[in-house]
Amino acid sequence: MNVPIKVAAEVFGKNPAWVRAGIVGGWLPIGIATRQGRRITDISEIDTHYGRINYYISPQKLYELTGYLWEGDK
Repeated sequence: MNVPIKVAAEVFGKNPAWVRAGIVGGWLPIGIATRQGRRITDISEIDTHYGRINYYISPQKLYELTGYLWEGDK
């Protein structure tokens, strides 16, 4: 199950844009960003005119980094 961006942002005490930039930039190793099946690793590609980016945040990686255990929506 994917951890929502909003939840990860709350865990880190940051806004969702910070989490998205961290995943794309590689300095927040909790998941991946893809667009049309291709991994996005360049901050300049966050621009919405390229199309929607899908973010996957691993519950395991979030737990390993922060100690926060995501158990899904309740």
